[in-house]
Amino acid sequence: MTAARVFDVPDGAGAQTTGGAGPLVSRVQWTHPDGSTATWESRTARKRGFIEVLRDGVVERIRARPAVAVRLNRCNTVSGISFFIGGGLFTLGAVLSQTDSASTATINWTFLIGGFFFSSGAYAALVQDLNSPHGIGPDGELTQKPWRWWAYEPHRPGWLAAFVLFCGTLAFAISLVDVFIQSLDRQQIDRLIWAPEIVGCILFLVSGHIGIIEVCHGRFRLLPRSLGWWIVVVNQLGSWLFFASGLAAFVRPLTGEVISVALINWGTALGAACFSLAGLAQLFERPDSAPATVATHAGQVPSADR
Repeated sequence: MTAARVFDVPDGAGAQTTGGAGPLVSRVQWTHPDGSTATWESRTARKRGFIEVLRDGVVERIRARPAVAVRLNRCNTVSGISFFIGGGLFTLGAVLSQTDSASTATINWTFLIGGFFFSSGAYAALVQDLNSPHGIGPDGELTQKPWRWWAYEPHRPGWLAAFVLFCGTLAFAISLVDVFIQSLDRQQIDRLIWAPEIVGCILFLVSGHIGIIEVCHGRFRLLPRSLGWWIVVVNQLGSWLFFASGLAAFVRPLTGEVISVALINWGTALGAACFSLAGLAQLFERPDSAPATVATHAGQVPSADR
């Protein structure tokens, strides 16, 4: 795996180092002939629209062109709001189910609409990564490919995390649609509802793990000053709660009863609340309207950018 597949460094770049895990490269650092050091980080470039250059103790941010930053911001907004609404509807549906405060049809429709927003949020995140900066051009500005709604780029951690998450939401969608089928027996419930649900839970966990690799550039580490780190960690907590809820929804063949109704409902409610909270926080991890290049002292870089 070479760094060139995730980010095109300029001609004449010196020694290069990368960060990540296995084939997933989440950070590329290289030197210029003038002695400066440039760093591309996958999540920062995708969410904030810039890379950093350290020159004589001063950090310069090379930002995406304004039009590109606007499009990245729109994708980020759609994704964040979608997860916020989807998580809120899942939480509402689980609470209604636990308290017996609504009909089964109302609860099922609440979950189904929430699932639509989850899928929309995951797809918007996928589009955002596809159209994030992919290199530096001869003029020293960030470059990106022509606008794309789809491409296959599994070597990019941001793309892979979003794609796996999107597939997880589609697996959930199968489960959410199948609950409307009448007169299912115990085996059919496990096969048509529980199985796709647990597949979706596993895919959510895989996506969250890739997200942690991306933001930590390898093994998990504490980065409490990083907003991106908090977002992926809270999302992963939500995925574990979803997984626990999914396991509890298994219907015992002998009794026809689930393992734990309370764990199903509260695991879903709390897990969805995590995704809703992370979606809201995601709205603050976005490009700003600063000039194309901003210089600051290395020790004064805002913590949210790191």
